[in-house]
Amino acid sequence: MGADFLVLLGYCAAIFAASMLGGRISALGALTHTRTQVVMSLVAGLILGIALYHLLPHGLERIPGPGNIEKGALGCLLGVVLMVGLQRLFQFHQHDFSSEAKALRTDPPHSGKTLGAGGVAGIIFGLAVHTIIEGVVLGASAQAMIQHGGEIEALPGLAAFLAILLHKPLDAYSIVFVVRLAGMSRSVCNWVNLGHALLCPLAVLASFWIGSQLDAAVAGELAGYVLCFAAGTFLCVALSDLLPEIHFHTHDRLKLIVAFLIGIALAYALHLVEAGAAHHHHHH
Repeated sequence: MGADFLVLLGYCAAIFAASMLGGRISALGALTHTRTQVVMSLVAGLILGIALYHLLPHGLERIPGPGNIEKGALGCLLGVVLMVGLQRLFQFHQHDFSSEAKALRTDPPHSGKTLGAGGVAGIIFGLAVHTIIEGVVLGASAQAMIQHGGEIEALPGLAAFLAILLHKPLDAYSIVFVVRLAGMSRSVCNWVNLGHALLCPLAVLASFWIGSQLDAAVAGELAGYVLCFAAGTFLCVALSDLLPEIHFHTHDRLKLIVAFLIGIALAYALHLVEAGAAHHHHHH
């Protein structure tokens, strides 16, 4: 357990650094529209693949009884419903601020306070809940793999970690830019960035610790439900990044499709690595 916990601490440190970096990039200026969309397409493909190749199958494996598929599907659906509800209420999942950045550069006095305090608070709250869910997912995923025998013994929860690691800079980029857009000071931006960067690692460690205190059978079943629920949230996040761009824009179509497919291919490659490691583990 000691080595596994050290791996989890490494995950947390990397997620914290990635989040801080995303916030710093946002403080310096917005990415171009095309670059943002390429990154979003790549990460969306990875998240979509991890939801379907990793989270949902591992979750179903850990839910006991003949009705495990129905229970897992319900958990997945609840994850989708929660994320749709949060996005409807708080409209927090927006990563492309290239047009707002242009307005800030060309007419700062009139563009710097386009969001009120209530709107900023709602976006921060929505992203905070989203971040906590990601942390719980990673902690539960790592705990489930350890208790299940460790498909990748040295790196439990690797797929969930990579999905969060690559998506976290986009979230940090968004939250800091929204605070800037509301006309708040650099100091406030820095504190918001720090708080957001700490939130996911704290959720990871808390969920991992809670799982370690439970009976192995109970923890395994609970992790199954969490992973199926997480698959739903990941599906919603991936599609919310992709669908608006598909519906409202036609530029750079080939480039964005290639980035999306590369993301899915990365998720599938991780699946093959897991399958190979599990096969090796069961034969030794």
